[in-house]
Amino acid sequence: MSSRCCREVERKVLRLLHGRNTRTKLTQIHAYFLRHGLHQSNQILAHFVSICAALNRMAYATRIFPQTQNPNVLLFNSMIKGYSLCGPTQQSFHLLSVMKNRAILLDEYTFAPLLKSSSNLCDYKLGQCVHGEVIAVGFQSYGSIRIGLVELYSTCGRMEDANKVFDEMSNKDVIVWNLMIQGFCKTGKLEIGLKIFRQMNERSIVSWNMMISCLAQNRQDNQALQLFYEMLDQGFEPDEATLVTVLPICSRLGAVDAGNWIHSYASSRGLKQDFVAVGNSLVDFYCKCGNLEVAWSIFNDMSHKNVVSWNTMISGLAYNGMGERGVDLFKEMVQKGFSPSDSTFVGVLACCAHAGLVDRGRELFASMTENFQLHPKLEHYGCVVDLLGRCGQVKEAHDLIRSMPMKPTAALWGALLSACRTYGDRELAETASKELINLEPWNSGNYVLLSNIYAEEGRWDEVEKVRTLMRGKNIMKAPGQSATG
Repeated sequence: MSSRCCREVERKVLRLLHGRNTRTKLTQIHAYFLRHGLHQSNQILAHFVSICAALNRMAYATRIFPQTQNPNVLLFNSMIKGYSLCGPTQQSFHLLSVMKNRAILLDEYTFAPLLKSSSNLCDYKLGQCVHGEVIAVGFQSYGSIRIGLVELYSTCGRMEDANKVFDEMSNKDVIVWNLMIQGFCKTGKLEIGLKIFRQMNERSIVSWNMMISCLAQNRQDNQALQLFYEMLDQGFEPDEATLVTVLPICSRLGAVDAGNWIHSYASSRGLKQDFVAVGNSLVDFYCKCGNLEVAWSIFNDMSHKNVVSWNTMISGLAYNGMGERGVDLFKEMVQKGFSPSDSTFVGVLACCAHAGLVDRGRELFASMTENFQLHPKLEHYGCVVDLLGRCGQVKEAHDLIRSMPMKPTAALWGALLSACRTYGDRELAETASKELINLEPWNSGNYVLLSNIYAEEGRWDEVEKVRTLMRGKNIMKAPGQSATG
């Protein structure tokens, strides 16, 4: 093939690789350049590997790469970057060793993905080794390298190191500012993260979403909602990530007007229809605000539902005391081919508890293992104990707690104790109180409850023993608690 024809074929291959139908025609494109003898072209292969990484098909690139006779730094870099994006991450460092053994000179495009791989592994020592090599070859001033270093150190929680690199940067783009904010917030230094956010000359929607999310995660809901309003005032349009972050804040604060505005905005922009997470968040918001009519309407109008959609609606029905309807919705979910998750069963068992559906609750609990290969977790046992306790089946609830493969929590024994006192089973109430004292020896309320049980039976010697035990452990009765006896 003449050099001119070869260049024309190369240009065609590159057009095909970066075209609209690459995902479905990747193997055909590969066959095309194989047929034209370009299977050893480092340029073509480097582009091909990059596309494989973008399509999350690095396994394909991994099969092709060993067939290359003389891979150059461009192709190695493409492979290393692909592994840093899609994994297996460790392969990036294997290829680094191969490059060194072949005496291939490394460049800045080699080190940036290696730093990314170190971040993915959250391996501080490995990242430091890469940093050392960067300094040795004099690449530390490159922007992509510095961003990689900031990401590495912030991911590993080494904010002093991250801050040192950050301060040395003369041109800081929004990405590196976001990394610093995220790093400080993740390490519990929310005020520093907020201070850096305020120092930004230019913000992206990602910056706002990140700061709002960090505030919400640290239970600063009022401040998070105010920041959302500030974002709107500055002309930023919320995206789906914004809405999914802010709607739970509105639920917790009872900010119905803000939630209604988000609903209208999402509908006008098509976000409610196009993004399942937005629809799910709206359903959750209205359920928690007690507006089941709107929640149902949104749920039924969703063109695409996932397991989370069904879980949210089922849990919302339990939350609003509509247990039987929630159990019916679970049945519909299974009939439509959705596989229930752990969260599904937490919701539907809570429905059974609220509706007093003991037999149905027993069946559903058993079906987790028998029909859906799910192993019950602590929260599932808690739901069934609550169900049995509410319906007076306290001995069965106690047997279930004793049969659990994991250690019961104070919440479980507390639920049993509450049921025992409601239904007058003082013997089991005494057992539950003692278990609570073992689990929470610092909680004065547990001692008072046990003391009251003994007092109700006239067992004054036992009452005095509990008081002596409290004095021995230097535990004081909280104000307002019963001083029976």
